[in-house]
Amino acid sequence: MTIADKAAMSASLKHLIEPTAMASSRYALGLRLTVAISVGLAILIGVLRIIKGWPVYYPVFCAYGGIALITPFAPKDIIGIAYDSGGIATSTITVPLVTALGVGLASAIKGRNPISDGFGLVVFASLMPMIFVMIYGMAYA
Repeated sequence: MTIADKAAMSASLKHLIEPTAMASSRYALGLRLTVAISVGLAILIGVLRIIKGWPVYYPVFCAYGGIALITPFAPKDIIGIAYDSGGIATSTITVPLVTALGVGLASAIKGRNPISDGFGLVVFASLMPMIFVMIYGMAYA
């Protein structure tokens, strides 16, 4: 059973969704798509940041600010899942690929630091799913 399936079961037990297999399946798929889209958006913003030369702390501080602002309004049952989704999204396959993308792009652009720009991309990719999953939980609540 995947994390998304466990989250759907928890949402069903808390009566956030109907206690049917179809509703649980739809909720789990929505959660998976939310995490995938948020990581893709984070990488897109990170690549734009590298290309434009913006400092790494702007998007990271904005993401942490977004997490701090959204957390009090998110359903309590989704907060743990949202915080875990950042770690899950940056797994053993994602980190090397995203780091290689960031380091390669930063190396190709004059004046960029491959180390901070490459790992800044990974940090942002781990923060964005937290925001999106909490918003997803608020949409279902």
